[in-house]
Amino acid sequence: MEGLRKEEGKPWRVLEFYSGIGGMRYSLMKAGVDAEVVEAFDINDVANDVYEHNFGHRPHQGNIQTLSAADLDGYEADAWILSPPCQPYTRQGLQKGSGDARASSFLKILELIPQNERPPLMLFVENVVGFETSDTHEKMIAMLRENHFDMQEFILSPLQFGVPYSRPRYFCLAKRRPLSFQNAQFNNQLLRVPGPILGHDESMVISQETESHGYWNELLETCRPIKDFLELKNVTSEVISESDRVLANVSEISKDTDEGNESMHNNTSNQYLVPSSLVERWGSAMDIVFPESRRCCCFTKSYFRYVKGTGSLLATTPGKIKDKMSSLPELHLRYFTPREVANLHSFPEDFQFPQHVSLRQRYALLGNSLSIGVVAPLFHYLFTHQSS
Repeated sequence: MEGLRKEEGKPWRVLEFYSGIGGMRYSLMKAGVDAEVVEAFDINDVANDVYEHNFGHRPHQGNIQTLSAADLDGYEADAWILSPPCQPYTRQGLQKGSGDARASSFLKILELIPQNERPPLMLFVENVVGFETSDTHEKMIAMLRENHFDMQEFILSPLQFGVPYSRPRYFCLAKRRPLSFQNAQFNNQLLRVPGPILGHDESMVISQETESHGYWNELLETCRPIKDFLELKNVTSEVISESDRVLANVSEISKDTDEGNESMHNNTSNQYLVPSSLVERWGSAMDIVFPESRRCCCFTKSYFRYVKGTGSLLATTPGKIKDKMSSLPELHLRYFTPREVANLHSFPEDFQFPQHVSLRQRYALLGNSLSIGVVAPLFHYLFTHQSS
């Protein structure tokens, strides 16, 4: 790799904005990028606890909007990686875009780039699908073009990388000239396939094809089954006919998941089971998956608090859902544990939550995080380049 400032034997210097629980940093590590995160930024105190617990470094916890161009120049960073708030662009939200107060910090960062004496060589932005049609996106693209960046944009899902998790996200990769992408023919395009970053010819698949059922059905066949991402295989690989056995297994999960956090687990052996009252009320609206399934829905920050539209529920009794609602209780539905959600996000095995982080907080932080299985190959592609 050749860069404008990177000296032989020295890592890329990276600024990590909206660092959360460290998904971006783990992605850099998984990608094998020779990079040093010189500073991370996040305003969420609990997220910073988790980040510090795993990396031994506490992110800067001030408001990003107070940063100046001189502040950022002082870090001498080569790349800025960002996962700004998604609420202004979600389909469920008000879709105010740049008019949403939660978009203001990202807009401030975009304003600072032209003011920097040492602007970044590379930029990476992750957000929800819908960001690409927002006015914030228009402002970002205009700024990048005016400041001599080439861009390649993607909408990708973990399903396209063999992970049985439906979580499509928008990504923008930008490089400041004279740096260039390996596959420069895709500059200024929005692609919905991972071909260019994986070196495959499938990049010629057109967008219309990726929206077809056939494309996704073929992908599902290549995905690993959900059971590969579960903590305890025996909970789902055996026919469980007695409720006490289900409770015993769930109790074992809870102990393994949170590593002896007694305050969380006292008298909560059934904490992951979905209460029968919720099954009766919302059963028809639940997304129910089995260990052999090769797809589950995106987990949101409200998972475990609400059952409708927040993520899939796991049937711990093998079988097929019948038309009658009376069959649902027989499936012994349970929530995916935080560790299992982390697995589907491709977090490494050594990732842990500090003991004081509550169960709901764990789900919320994971719901706000990103898919390392998707971001890592994007980083590998971004940081591999040539001078033009």
